[in-house]
Amino acid sequence: MRRSRKVKILATIGPASSSEDMLKKLFEAGADVFRINMSHTDHELMRTLVGRIRTVEKAVGRPIGILADLQGPKLRVGKFANGKEALTLGQTFTLDDNPEPGNSTRVYLPHPEILRSVEAGHRLLIDDGKLELKAVKSDGKAIVCTVVAGTGISDKKGVSLPDTDLPVGALTEKDRRDLDAVLATGVDWVALSFVQRPEDLAEARKIARGRALIMAKIEKPQAVARLAEIIELSDALMVARGDLGVEMPLEAVPGIQKQITRAARRAGKPVVIATQMLESMIAAPVPTRAEVSDVSIAVFEGADAIMLSAESAAGAYPVEAVAMMNRIASKVETDPTYAGIINAQRSEPEATGADAISLAAREIAETLKLSAIISYTASGTTGLRAARERPQVPIVALSPIVNTARRLSLLWGTHCVVSPDAIDLDDMVDRACRIALDEGFGKPGDRVIITAGVPLRTPGSTNMLRIAYVGSDAQARR
Repeated sequence: MRRSRKVKILATIGPASSSEDMLKKLFEAGADVFRINMSHTDHELMRTLVGRIRTVEKAVGRPIGILADLQGPKLRVGKFANGKEALTLGQTFTLDDNPEPGNSTRVYLPHPEILRSVEAGHRLLIDDGKLELKAVKSDGKAIVCTVVAGTGISDKKGVSLPDTDLPVGALTEKDRRDLDAVLATGVDWVALSFVQRPEDLAEARKIARGRALIMAKIEKPQAVARLAEIIELSDALMVARGDLGVEMPLEAVPGIQKQITRAARRAGKPVVIATQMLESMIAAPVPTRAEVSDVSIAVFEGADAIMLSAESAAGAYPVEAVAMMNRIASKVETDPTYAGIINAQRSEPEATGADAISLAAREIAETLKLSAIISYTASGTTGLRAARERPQVPIVALSPIVNTARRLSLLWGTHCVVSPDAIDLDDMVDRACRIALDEGFGKPGDRVIITAGVPLRTPGSTNMLRIAYVGSDAQARR
């Protein structure tokens, strides 16, 4: 099944969408990659879901990517004697290391790393920012605060610390167990939550050992401040606008989204825009006009993928949400201004032979109006470089490795095909043209451009361009 759009759709699966039948419907509606949220999924269910996705993949004959999203550190206050307390603006409220139930003046904070790290003047945001506290003093055992905004607090509410750099990694003990479990099932991507610094990615990469690619979720101001370093050590980025909008001013988030998207594109790393894209479709069959504009902006910006969360995981209209996102993206990409906007954001390629080949392939394909760019790729690097150029023509990524094809299913404009490796150059060209015909990317007499590395089967050696005709017998006429 060939997609007519270039941006990919990432759909979260959950109670509303976890059956094999529903997964197939979501794929047919437009989902390219499925996200499993490990905050709400145990290992047994995760393995079941992976198995169902692979069954659907076999049925539809297309590689489908799987993203396992790790929960990350969840910081929460303790409990209150009455379950909740009313607070007043300007009053003093303390978070401390006393495990006794809280009251209107204090509450237990079971996170010594916070007690040791918060300094006077730092903000503490409780319950997604509904309550804002400002630290007055801290001695490592208690943080004395002033209530700045909000009038209440209750049991186990989350704590966000936009001004504090916590001396803890992004992986908790639960995350390590979850990471081992998802890697054993062969997921393609692992998303790391609450990344603060590039070092947070090191442990996950060490555990993964290349078995899955690592996606850094940008949802803290500390990560935005060190974005270039985080991009360098990650395989992809996710703009997690939910927590980002809690820890940073809401009005700053759109600009940060553009900043992250463009930085990822310059680096040739995939970028996903996530959170509340079609939020109203959790309960309604149609989105708001503002949500349609939000999705459109991400597509115009050239994001690799746009993501649905609760809309497809727990909403009343999961298939409709995916179909709506598919329609919005497809319409944007046919808009007369789309190509110009995408082209204007293009950056200079890296000074490598492989990047020069990818640039040349795009320019030749667009100048000669070729039907497709066909990239042979074993590791996926050639496909990444082709997508970085954001060509107007489709990219067909051919790989003999199914895991590579699944990973590239997240990539902008890339149609992935698992194909046996070519025997020699003639076979490579013939195979590329035959697949272009079979997959609907060319008809007899059309021309395609082929990129590959010579010698064949040499990772990272993209150094060849070849223009070929698609023949009526599905062979190449060179």
